[in-house]
Amino acid sequence: MSTKWQCLKELPKRHPKLFWGAMLGGGGLLYAKVWLPLTGLSVPCPIHAVTGLYCPGCGITRAALSLLELDVYQAFRFNSLIFVLAPLFALYAWANAKKKRRIGSTLLIAMLAITLIYGLARNLPPWSYMAPTELA
Repeated sequence: MSTKWQCLKELPKRHPKLFWGAMLGGGGLLYAKVWLPLTGLSVPCPIHAVTGLYCPGCGITRAALSLLELDVYQAFRFNSLIFVLAPLFALYAWANAKKKRRIGSTLLIAMLAITLIYGLARNLPPWSYMAPTELA
């Protein structure tokens, strides 16, 4: 067997996070760019389907699709929470890598609080503009 294929065969064992991250990203890209346009079948939000309320994640698939097309404005209209959580998560990952547990714990609590407040606020009339925009 050539060394090229041997290296690919050992990738899951040597770098499992890289391997599974690439597999997850590739699967998500196939779902977003092949499955959705081909079938039009997407996963509905169970919270919105049952209660009619928007959860903090409602609109995130459409936001990710908009970001893939570099349409930041529309992505922000679908779900603005990702623009707040992404930098905080990067800081959280940095804090964990540097073994700064107190900073990491504080950031984790802050992200949880922001997510809960966002989920509540987007369903209240004064902040209804945070609800995901409807598809045309």
